[in-house]
Amino acid sequence: MAKHKAPAPAPAPTNGAADSASPSAPPLGTQAAGYTVLARRYRPQTFHELVGQEPVARALANALKSNRVAHAYLFTGARGVGKTSAARILAKSLNCVHGPTPEPCGVCDICVRIASGEDVDVLEIDGASNNGVENIRDLRSNAQYMPQRARFKIYIIDEVHMLSKGAFNALLKTLEEPPPHVKFIFATTEVDKVPITILSRCQRFDFAGISIPRIVDRLTEIVRSEGLQADPEAIELVARRSGGSMRDAQSLLDQLLAFGGERLTVEQVHHLLGTAGDDRVIALASAVAEKDSPRVLALLEEAATTGLQLGELVDQLLAYWRDLMVVSCGGTEGKDLSVPARHHETLQQHAKALSLDTILAGLDILSATKARMRGSNHARTLVEMALVRLSRLHDLVSLTQMAQWLRGMPPAGPPGSGNASAGPVRPAVLPETVKKKSLSPGAEAPPPALSPVSTAITEATLPTLWPQILSVVGPLMGSEVGKAGLPAISGPNTLVLSLPPPPIIKRGSSLRAPTG
Repeated sequence: MAKHKAPAPAPAPTNGAADSASPSAPPLGTQAAGYTVLARRYRPQTFHELVGQEPVARALANALKSNRVAHAYLFTGARGVGKTSAARILAKSLNCVHGPTPEPCGVCDICVRIASGEDVDVLEIDGASNNGVENIRDLRSNAQYMPQRARFKIYIIDEVHMLSKGAFNALLKTLEEPPPHVKFIFATTEVDKVPITILSRCQRFDFAGISIPRIVDRLTEIVRSEGLQADPEAIELVARRSGGSMRDAQSLLDQLLAFGGERLTVEQVHHLLGTAGDDRVIALASAVAEKDSPRVLALLEEAATTGLQLGELVDQLLAYWRDLMVVSCGGTEGKDLSVPARHHETLQQHAKALSLDTILAGLDILSATKARMRGSNHARTLVEMALVRLSRLHDLVSLTQMAQWLRGMPPAGPPGSGNASAGPVRPAVLPETVKKKSLSPGAEAPPPALSPVSTAITEATLPTLWPQILSVVGPLMGSEVGKAGLPAISGPNTLVLSLPPPPIIKRGSSLRAPTG
């Protein structure tokens, strides 16, 4: 009986490029290779794929075309807007076998290893964990050696603001005059913490936050590429939640797709995030606009019993009151509103029912409530108090208006209107609503109003009118002005006061008044 020899095993691939090109290698993101999150799988690989950073991409591409690449770059901006991705793309453009080029091939061994963060000549350093002087000294000693296989040795230092003061000082000389084969690319979210001596040696590029429509378009492409479905409103809600960060939006979408199954709906997004639906926010705003405090508390009770996060609710109310401010100032056309289009008519009705000053006061109340909730164990009480105050803003009277009513003065007009002159003094007459709210039962009645003064100010009438004028300006100022005695008349309804000079205090002597 013949024996059959087992076939020899295939030789293992020698590098990552061969592994990825192997027909038997599972595609990226499958269970056999281990799941890769969306933020890594859909990371930009060329300058054209940098969503929302077209000015930066154009500047870097033109620098590569004209051979005007600097020795040090500083990328700054919020988290998840493409700083590290742009640094990797620039590294690939410089070291690609077809480069330097603004369009790296992405298939050569150097491009593949740079994209995966494994290239020996492109060193990615975490500034938070390598922030000492010794780390920078090692960097300086290694920078003098030529790259092993590429054109440039590139150092990408993420969160560079975390370096210590000594580390920054150790980097200065090498950063200003590096070897011709070395390039530095720094990335930071807090550029204010980077010393000016470092900033002056780098070309700085500011990465802006990505707009919501651009994030929506990118998330829609990802969902389509994954073979799944999602409601447009759900995608927009995820984009707004990200706060301008593409990475945050992709990470949240990844979590929601795992939660929602084949189709992502708005209800699933609200359920997972603990946020309120648009209808619930609209109902709360309607109760506030109708000044119905009991219904406001009932709606909040219903939301709390369903597991709604109160902090998220305050954020949503802030966004809605911001929409009210925008609509009150300029309508809904072409505005970036947080509510979908089907609620725009209701939003306009609420904006008409509330004055702009009331809306601004509501924004102040909500923002202050959000800040107070961070260090409080009574979040629900704070939210209830804020909503009740919002529903009672129409009953409030400004301090300026109250002071004018109490003093019997006419409303303050624009500068130069003449309201501040020593003209006739109106009697202090409070509206009935103010009397009811300012005087509690059993409280003393306000002092009698001043009688109108219609007599012109002359030398004969001044001694009689001057005490009444002092009573109008208030006790504090009146007591100081009264020390000057009777004023002089310099024109119609114009008085001039002569006040004594302040006392002179000499060193080592007691207080005494001037003589003469």
